[in-house]
Amino acid sequence: MSNKKHINQKLDKQSRIVVLGGGESGVGAAILAQQKGYDVFVSDFGKIKDRFKAELEAHQIAFEEQMHTEENILNADIVVKSPGIPEKVDIIKKIRAKNMAIISEIEWAARFIDGKIVAITGSNGKTTTTSLTYHILEKAGLNVAVAGNIGKSLARTVSENHFDYYVVEVSSFQLDDIESFQPHISVITNITEDHLDRYNYNFEEYIAAKMAITTNQDQNDYCIYCLDDAVTKQHIQAVRNTTCIPFSLEESVSEGAFIQDDQFIFQLKKNDLPCQLESLH
Repeated sequence: MSNKKHINQKLDKQSRIVVLGGGESGVGAAILAQQKGYDVFVSDFGKIKDRFKAELEAHQIAFEEQMHTEENILNADIVVKSPGIPEKVDIIKKIRAKNMAIISEIEWAARFIDGKIVAITGSNGKTTTTSLTYHILEKAGLNVAVAGNIGKSLARTVSENHFDYYVVEVSSFQLDDIESFQPHISVITNITEDHLDRYNYNFEEYIAAKMAITTNQDQNDYCIYCLDDAVTKQHIQAVRNTTCIPFSLEESVSEGAFIQDDQFIFQLKKNDLPCQLESLH
């Protein structure tokens, strides 16, 4: 996880942003950094796909591939790390040793958002949930974008247009290096054992990565979670900083959503919203 002491770091137009990774996430972050007037450099230890190289060249963003040149990286004011890069990589160890700021692409993008973020995570079902949430908000006539692990990166989306709402699918990898990322609504679909090789084969570390989605939320925000998932139910009890709202297919709740007598019922602050399940098909 990121060192919190960097959270209030101020940047000026001479600040250097180094982006590690030249895929959708990294290129989106680089384009946003350049758009905001920063000195930006992209480094990828692998080969960058032709379409991403073409974009970097079109934006005149300096980059390298199949190497990490330390003198071009270790002078950064902030390193934006693509989610696929694990902590065990040599250049990450060297950046950590210098106590440099490393943040994720969603953290970088969110710093330039003045709309509301709906962030959705979970071991299973997050893509479907993200797509459905975006569809509902779009059909409601809201100025909304969908981004993250689905479609365009959040940074690219922010660089291209302004939206009032951003529905973002986020993985544990993307949450690993957040500092101030604060969704207005977070959603945790479930937490099951997954990607444990990234988390030292320690399920608790993976759980902590997922639960980090709530870290910066406050009492004006909401966390929606699955009451039927035992792991989420256990760990949500430690979340005290925001309003947690459960949903369940197995039991009724006084605050939240549940199924009863072929009806989907949503209760919040003593207001009931019943809906026939057939109408949801």
